[in-house]
Amino acid sequence: MIGKKTNIKAILFDSGRVLNQSRSGHWFISPRFFEYVDNKKYNAINNKKIKIAFNKAGKYINTQNLIQTKEDEYTHFKKYYEIFSDNLPELELKEEQINCLAADLVYNMDKYIFYDDALVIIPELKIKYKLAIVSDAWPSLKDVYESKGLYSYFDSFVISSVLGTTKPNKEMYLKAIEELMILPEEAVFIDDTLINCKGAMKLGINGVLLCRNKLQYLIQKLLSIGKDYVVIKDLKKLKYYLAP
Repeated sequence: MIGKKTNIKAILFDSGRVLNQSRSGHWFISPRFFEYVDNKKYNAINNKKIKIAFNKAGKYINTQNLIQTKEDEYTHFKKYYEIFSDNLPELELKEEQINCLAADLVYNMDKYIFYDDALVIIPELKIKYKLAIVSDAWPSLKDVYESKGLYSYFDSFVISSVLGTTKPNKEMYLKAIEELMILPEEAVFIDDTLINCKGAMKLGINGVLLCRNKLQYLIQKLLSIGKDYVVIKDLKKLKYYLAP
């Protein structure tokens, strides 16, 4: 069990749904989305059609593996919202509105809300451990952390689009391990997706699956019996699995 280990030197965190969530509840609906998209027109469209539009735009952005600057991020998200717009002609979005949607998603640092337990535990853990972010995200994520005064707590900040690959590719975890100058077995990795935890565990990193949804937590807790990873329902529980 992780709680019995005495050699843990670093904690690696996924970001989305572990430390923060989208302010709107949708990763691609930024805070000012409905300033540029007519709310009445949007709500009049069938939900399935809206989902298809987001999915088609998502297929585009998910194939753009290397996005290393916020400027590139903005360019690619303009294309994202162009695809979104093309699939929802009822919205009658103009080029200026599309540009504004992309800018808000990339440059609005209020797009994510940090969980209360994350805001408490990050400073606490930093006293004893090296910390890292290992996230499937884009360059603007760093600015979000800086705007909240949290970036300085992390000794490594690995973003998939900057590295050119995503979890569970081993390069994501190894990049953090290398920058932290530790051995894999000296680290704990927390993610809300089991496949990502298993990717870390293949390297010898201790895996912790975070399930904030109560039902999902109970299911995963049962499924983890006899397995070599831990399931927790919030970050406050993490310290119980770390040696004092």
